[in-house]
Amino acid sequence: MAAAVRTRFLLQGVLFSSRAVPAFSSPFLCRAHRLEPGDDELYQRTTVSLMKHEADSGILIHSYSPTGFNIDGNRVFGPCAVLPPAILQWNVGSYRDITEESISLFHMLEPPIEILVLGTGSRVEQINPLVLALLKRKRIAVEVQDTPNACATFNFLNSERRLVAAGLIPPSYSMALEVKQD
Repeated sequence: MAAAVRTRFLLQGVLFSSRAVPAFSSPFLCRAHRLEPGDDELYQRTTVSLMKHEADSGILIHSYSPTGFNIDGNRVFGPCAVLPPAILQWNVGSYRDITEESISLFHMLEPPIEILVLGTGSRVEQINPLVLALLKRKRIAVEVQDTPNACATFNFLNSERRLVAAGLIPPSYSMALEVKQD
């Protein structure tokens, strides 16, 4: 009986207290369990795997020389075709060898490239008009530049996430850069 009186006294103190008690703190109005993620939410969370540490800038041409190129740490000797994500040897000896056949690999890509950057060596050289007409029919814009500028243009367009490819011929050795010692 003493327990019943004690329980009634406690209930009167809780229900008729002069201090206002928020409804959500009442033991009668709260849930008996704490809300937590369900099993499917807890064990099937989405995860992300990061393959590269930089923000997917694609292929980057780091340097060039008369013997070839340094592309993402790979040493490429001679002319090359840069088709992100691939780097291929390009079977041309000079700008005169850039023909409809030698550029066929650039217009057979899927998804199709938007821009083809051609580096013609130490100087800007004129490309065969038939080659330019073929690329125009395939809706590929062409930038013909000397190789140092072509490398920079390719890097810039690639960093903008454009669909770009490059055909690069190494620049020839320049006597103007050699320092003569007497």
